[in-house]
Amino acid sequence: MDTLMILQHYWWFIISLLGALLVFLLFVQGGQGLLYTIGRTPAERDILVNALGRKWEFTFTTLVTFGGAFFASFPLFYSTSFGGAFYVWMLILLVFVIQAVAYEYRRKPGNLLGEKTYEWFLMINGVAGALLLGTAVGTLFTGAEFTVDRLNIADAGGNTTISQWATPWHGLEALLDYRNVALGLAVLFLSRVLALHYFLNTVEDGVLRERARKRSLCAAVPFLVFFLTFAVSLLFATGYAYDPASGAVSAEEYKYLHNIMQMPAVTALLLAGVVLVLYGIFAGGVRGSRSAIWFSGCGTVLTVLSLLLFAGWNCTCYYPSLADMQSSLNIANSSSSRFTLTAMSIVSVLIPFVFGYIWYAWRALTRTPITAEEIKNDEHAY
Repeated sequence: MDTLMILQHYWWFIISLLGALLVFLLFVQGGQGLLYTIGRTPAERDILVNALGRKWEFTFTTLVTFGGAFFASFPLFYSTSFGGAFYVWMLILLVFVIQAVAYEYRRKPGNLLGEKTYEWFLMINGVAGALLLGTAVGTLFTGAEFTVDRLNIADAGGNTTISQWATPWHGLEALLDYRNVALGLAVLFLSRVLALHYFLNTVEDGVLRERARKRSLCAAVPFLVFFLTFAVSLLFATGYAYDPASGAVSAEEYKYLHNIMQMPAVTALLLAGVVLVLYGIFAGGVRGSRSAIWFSGCGTVLTVLSLLLFAGWNCTCYYPSLADMQSSLNIANSSSSRFTLTAMSIVSVLIPFVFGYIWYAWRALTRTPITAEEIKNDEHAY
């Protein structure tokens, strides 16, 4: 394996890790979608909003970092997906913008729209944000309608657009594939399970904690159904493989099942993640444990990390083209140059320090349990 190939695999691992952390941090969206289900009074909703408000910037920052890292390491995917499926990405951007607006203005004195309007903004972000992101990630396995022509770069006529979208729906056609929708719904209900476990860990209110405990089991059932639907369909799916020597793409039956068998270390991570998620569901839903979020959260990171590694490693096309098989993207034909990846890898040694700061900030923001009295005395309450 030459240096460039090592760098490409390394940066796919970094992208996959950021994506896994993002899915975990979507517990903020999951909690927002349950504001009126768990919070029955304005005081209870204040507690929930402030519990989530101390973490929403982690999710937003990770989303931006994930997109930026993808752009820098695999720019052809960024230009193809973000430039072609722009209806989906613009909807995702919109729902995250209204989330930021809601947290900023919900408690502003004399705001024109009122608290309930901003709470509805939060709920819209909580449902649409998780659902759309999950559906978009599903296309990394199921593919999308695009073509890639690198010869356009040398077109003297001025057409330098490398990627073209093959349908006028620009990404919305992903909703017609049940596998994408199943993954989107799985992410939505997983975000709710994680949010309810987070409330168990953070909120110091017996009534809210009991509601969160009971509701976590209700959310876990559809999550497991939709996740298993997606996982089973993936095992029997035909994937696209590429030849590292020639770059030629070919269809391979049971490609992802082969990846599971041929990548035992990643498979072990997947199994560990699934076990941790299941134990977190038991600890939170049955025992009402405060530590459930750490089991389900760590399990989520390991599971999503493994799935994304299956999508991009082992000579797998991580973004299959349904319009032209040979246009399918993989880590070899869509990455930045050796120089760019090397420079980025040097900078990436700072990542552990960033994680350390995030952990420190997380602990500092959750050191004091959230109660109605604590919110009244907090001049920065949301």
